[in-house]
Amino acid sequence: MTNKEDSYKFKKVISIGIVSELTGLSQRQIRYYEERKLIFPDRSNGIRKYSFADVEQLMEIANKREEGVPTREIRQEMTKELREKMLKGQMNAHFRFRP
Repeated sequence: MTNKEDSYKFKKVISIGIVSELTGLSQRQIRYYEERKLIFPDRSNGIRKYSFADVEQLMEIANKREEGVPTREIRQEMTKELREKMLKGQMNAHFRFRP
């Protein structure tokens, strides 16, 4: 799948109510995960907007929480994964690697 085909996944156009319906999470739970810096919606006129990628992320968070993983550990894991992606991107750019 190319970036162009995948780009819809990252557009922040979904309201919190729809995200709640899609995930089965309450709006309060979704806002809590935002407070814990696990999810980062855009805001337009005070209204939160989410992407399909955010919905997937929320489902992963919910599954980990059901397994008893604390939000602190989830955030640490997400930070580690982000660092690894950034390092890989920097290395690819340095060595001019294009997948």
